Amino acid sequence: MAEAAGGWAKWRIWLIAAGAGLISLLLFDAFRVLLAEVHFSKVMQQMEAEPLPDLLLALLATAVSYLVLTGYDLSAMKYAEVKIRRSTVLLTSFIAYALGNTVGLGVLTGGAVRMRLYTAAGVDANKVAQVIAFNASAFMFGTAAFGAAGLLWGADGVAHLAHMPAWLLRVIAVALLFTVLGFVALAARRREVMIAWRWKVRLPPAKLAVQQLVISALDLIASAATLWFLLPPGAVEPGEFMAWYSIALVLGILSHLPGGLGVFEAVILLACGDRAPVEQIVSALVLYRVIYYLLPLVLAAVLLAAYEVRSGIAAPIGRAAVRLSPMLLATMTFIAGGWLLVSGVTPASAQAVDMLALRVPLTLVEASHFLGSVTGFAMIVIARGLLHRLDAAWWSAFLLALAAAVLAMPKGFALVQAAYLVVLAILLYLSRAQFDRRSALFSNPLRGVWLISVVWMVGATVFLLFFAYRRVDYTNELWWQFEFNANAPRSLRAMMGVMVAGLGIALWQLLRPSPGAPALPSSEELDRASNIVRTQPSAEANLALMGDKRLLFSTQGNAFIMYGRQGRSWISLFDPVGKPSEWPELIWRFIELATDHGGRAAFYQVRGDMLPLYLDAGLRAYKLGEYAYVQLQEFTTKGSKRSHLRQAINRGERDGLEFALASPAEVPALLPQLRHVSDAWLEGQEAREKGFSLGSFEPSYLSRQSFAIVRQQEQIVAFANLLSTETKSEASVDLMRQLPLAPPGTMDFLFTKLMLYFQGEGFQRFGLGMAPMSGMASHELAPRWHRFGRMLFDHGETFYNFRGLRGFKDKFDPVWEPRYLVAGGGLTPLLTLADVATLIGGGLRGIIAK
Repeated sequence: MAEAAGGWAKWRIWLIAAGAGLISLLLFDAFRVLLAEVHFSKVMQQMEAEPLPDLLLALLATAVSYLVLTGYDLSAMKYAEVKIRRSTVLLTSFIAYALGNTVGLGVLTGGAVRMRLYTAAGVDANKVAQVIAFNASAFMFGTAAFGAAGLLWGADGVAHLAHMPAWLLRVIAVALLFTVLGFVALAARRREVMIAWRWKVRLPPAKLAVQQLVISALDLIASAATLWFLLPPGAVEPGEFMAWYSIALVLGILSHLPGGLGVFEAVILLACGDRAPVEQIVSALVLYRVIYYLLPLVLAAVLLAAYEVRSGIAAPIGRAAVRLSPMLLATMTFIAGGWLLVSGVTPASAQAVDMLALRVPLTLVEASHFLGSVTGFAMIVIARGLLHRLDAAWWSAFLLALAAAVLAMPKGFALVQAAYLVVLAILLYLSRAQFDRRSALFSNPLRGVWLISVVWMVGATVFLLFFAYRRVDYTNELWWQFEFNANAPRSLRAMMGVMVAGLGIALWQLLRPSPGAPALPSSEELDRASNIVRTQPSAEANLALMGDKRLLFSTQGNAFIMYGRQGRSWISLFDPVGKPSEWPELIWRFIELATDHGGRAAFYQVRGDMLPLYLDAGLRAYKLGEYAYVQLQEFTTKGSKRSHLRQAINRGERDGLEFALASPAEVPALLPQLRHVSDAWLEGQEAREKGFSLGSFEPSYLSRQSFAIVRQQEQIVAFANLLSTETKSEASVDLMRQLPLAPPGTMDFLFTKLMLYFQGEGFQRFGLGMAPMSGMASHELAPRWHRFGRMLFDHGETFYNFRGLRGFKDKFDPVWEPRYLVAGGGLTPLLTLADVATLIGGGLRGIIAK
């Protein structure tokens, strides 16, 4: 099954690549037709001639749009019933939209920003998920209403290009508007609706729904106005433009291309192309991308750099904000690389060529053009390393940005490009502390979306090369022409350099040794793990010594991750173990290792205070239940509240029970008697041995630990192996087994005695383990994940004793600590939980047979 899942993962990547390739070919063909009569030089002249008032109006409209966009988050906070500082919402919204608009996949990229910053501000992860879902739904309904209004207004103009009758378009527009109004009316009457008779969805109050529709309309009007001010006057009627703008936005999102690049432009060109010079429309679209997408991205990066340089950032939201720098800087680096590629295959202006001929040697011009393009390709590839916070990627990007800024001058006095590269270098320098992973730059190959993005960018550059010089007849002599005004030969040589660099990367990918499947740990690795476990506080970490989980050690060797594999799931048990400063690197390495093998990484039963580490890596948190522990300093058997514990001890002593401890050295001699108790318990429970997050009766594992034993007339009737470390922070138990004929209350007797013992030894707390699906929100407005968990807790006794386990732990009046599953989105958490159950049960048969 695991091999089949891995095979599907490889095929899936190829299918995605094929789909992206097909979309790209269709786009390039569409642009070939739409731009048939366009001259590249005229587009550049039009951009330079854009009136300053129009540029200022476009900047103002962009500022208004991003300010209005904060209303989405404010409305979402009301919907999720969360109170948070307005400054936090403004910061989060701006960064999320600046990144999401540019990269695309706004729910994922913008959602990751919101999850990171809002959780740092103290908002529950499930509430943040509601905020993200509300924003996505609000955008969908707002765009539908905005587009329908535009379609109703400008149906005659749209009908001509869409080859549909105007009356039918108006019917569609009215239907969309009535759908939106019907939603508002439904929200006024009901708080919840059922979808497909299975899922409950909570509706916002009608007032909030209307408020959000107004916010969406204002945002879309402002963002559309940014492009409207840049278009030539009279290019398209306002109502028709609203409709086409909405269509372009939706198709751009559905294409899953970064920022809808190409798809959005194709729609606008189709709508306006026959009513104004195409050069002017192309110029407006390029300027629109710069003003509405690139400038906010740069401003967001500058904002985070300002947080970075502020001395003594103590606020959690400030620390969380600066941790987002790699995402923005990776995007800026990718854009810089694409910009360098584009400038490498397009001709310099006539004025720049004349200046170069007067002041710069031809050899330097040729070298800077060639090296600038190769540098651009290198920056596109390196951007992935920045996202992964690699130290080597930071050095490479920083040095390449400076080098490219210098090369921009002899290449054609590209002042704007040089300024952008200098700003990027400064931002990289100020954010140096965020790139702390001492890992090889090419330790992981390009895969999936990154590989597709690189190929797409190179393909688009080749298309642009042919577009810019389509009136230049190709001859072999072009390759050897070295003149100041020989733009086409210079661009051909630059593109050849990029192709050679790309070929080198491709060969490295193909010839790179395939990583072997990680093996179970050797005895030496178990001893190494044992030394780390002894010196850290988590008692649960002793489960690494079972030997049934693979181990991934940190580079410095002071921490490790224990994990299991099932299907495509690579599941880390608990947080990393060992020195906390080495955890971030371990988490990233584990995710990369899983991805490198076609798997999906997840972390099972992690603590809430560690969630930011996983959110930084792009994962999401889902509550699993609660972990119970007893504060031993406050533990007592005195008082009426603990009378049942005194009764357990008294009853046990009347029944002749005796409590004793056995050291690891004494365990081998006791194993036959312990085995008898264990087998009898398993038979009585009609259960089989478990694994992964639970221990099993494995002699090599048990011989490493002490035991708590309960005897009755010299016969062992119950036992528990003890988990503890030298720090005396926490003690716990793993296997808890007793003979079926043991006196009632034997386990209560054993646990009470154990807590008193560890209290006397100076331990801080005693762990009672997990209560799965416990502590889920139960009110009617709870998130779907919580409702699903609550349903399992209330009605899942056939599969697991959820209530019984919670009830047993409640006897000791413990503190309940939430534990989480951290994984990707979509169906990943459900698939991961199914794989966890398989690992614990030792296979599907183990799940069925308890």
